[in-house]
Amino acid sequence: MSATNLAIPLTVPSIEPAAATAAATGPGPAGPRLCCKPLLRPELPRRFVRVPTHAVGVHPEHREYPRATLKLPLKLRSVEGVVEEFPITLVTRDISSTGVYFLCPKALADGAAIELQIVLVSRPLGQGNVVMASMAHVRRSDAAAVPGWFGIAATFDDVQFDRDDCVPTRFMGV
Repeated sequence: MSATNLAIPLTVPSIEPAAATAAATGPGPAGPRLCCKPLLRPELPRRFVRVPTHAVGVHPEHREYPRATLKLPLKLRSVEGVVEEFPITLVTRDISSTGVYFLCPKALADGAAIELQIVLVSRPLGQGNVVMASMAHVRRSDAAAVPGWFGIAATFDDVQFDRDDCVPTRFMGV
């Protein structure tokens, strides 16, 4: 919805000279006349001028896999099979079951194969951490608001979960 054509200009109809003199000399108080305009005009399409979102709510997201806006630590381990010598820790902006969006200081080509490591659960003293290791492909790369950084959207190809604590054998199916 655009902000154009929201107000309808009001034109005051002209008063005939006989009615004007009768109104000026008549017994009632002289004042503005009531001007009624129809809300719908046939030359304009029907539309809402203002929608009360507090009453009707906001339309839900139409994605097949909804995104969660989470800031999780992410490490870019390799790009196109070349292992990063010093993988830096980045932060996710949003994540879903099929992909992730994050900011990166290097430009990545669309379709590039990358290896990611995302910390899903971080516990103190290093016990109980859950890390997702994934092979992914870059779907989209665009310039970020920060100069020299790029927004990377990637889809997961293969996902593995690693835990650093002991899982009791009764849950292992042994």
